[in-house]
Amino acid sequence: MKHPFALLAAAAATTVLAAAPSAAVAGGTVGTSLPAGFPTILDASLRAPLIGFGGAGIASRTPVLFIHGNNDTPFPTACNPFGRIHAMAQFFADHGYSPSELWAVGYLGDECDLLADPTLSSSWAHTDVGNIPDVTRFIAAVLASTHATQIDLVGHSLGGTIARAVARLSGPFGVIRRVVMIDAPNHGVDFCSPNPLNYAQLPEQGGFTPDSPFCRELGAEDTPFLRLLNAGDPTPGPTRYLVIRNADTSFPFISADDGAFPAVPAEDRHGHPHDFSRSASVKGAREVDLTSQGQYDEILGTGHLGILNSPETWQGAYDFLSAQ
Repeated sequence: MKHPFALLAAAAATTVLAAAPSAAVAGGTVGTSLPAGFPTILDASLRAPLIGFGGAGIASRTPVLFIHGNNDTPFPTACNPFGRIHAMAQFFADHGYSPSELWAVGYLGDECDLLADPTLSSSWAHTDVGNIPDVTRFIAAVLASTHATQIDLVGHSLGGTIARAVARLSGPFGVIRRVVMIDAPNHGVDFCSPNPLNYAQLPEQGGFTPDSPFCRELGAEDTPFLRLLNAGDPTPGPTRYLVIRNADTSFPFISADDGAFPAVPAEDRHGHPHDFSRSASVKGAREVDLTSQGQYDEILGTGHLGILNSPETWQGAYDFLSAQ
């Protein structure tokens, strides 16, 4: 039996390959839409088409899929001023990648729904498990569109654990060549505790209560999802992994002020004291530790968001993915 990526790619190809894309041309401008002929993929949680970007053409090198974090988008939208995955992709284009080799998937829509209900931030639609099927189907469509047999994944925050989970699911088939995880919650986050000082529990702050779907998945190192993700060899081959993390401050992991975000208690969703400061690290992955990344977040001054907009991060990821 063919593995899931092959089956999905075959289905996507019936729509995409009819366009007979031309060979990729290096350089160019990364857009904010998907190419003509790319299949419409319905978001399983939002029941709306996935948004994203990518260019038409056959890939000359391994294409890259950028996966943003929670409460973010693949490019700035009317309701989200961040979307800095797009700027990172443009850095890759400026250094030789073709737009047809640079893709992003917006698995949370344009985020305008958060304006009406901030608690969606901690809902099922904002979990790893709730979005792995969408990302998997998107990957299959990219492989069909580019005629590639492998793909690289770059994920920030929640996007990093989604990328790693997808890579593990692909197993020995080698579809996922390399994975870059940027400040990802590989061992949980510190804003899910029942402590009254954990302001993230408030509805207007996202409703990250201990029993919210997001916190049941990432609120402690021993959740079922994280136990499965970290079981056995956490970075099985042939996929290769790179971690890029904040070593000084990062509001999901380190109990200290991070730009506009005050500290929360260093506790897990059970209310037990827990140090999440090494949460982004993964045994077996190459690691780059960065500091002072808040300087790259001009809106909130946070290391966790700044690290995605950092020239150091961009260069480190580019070097890892472009090396032989």
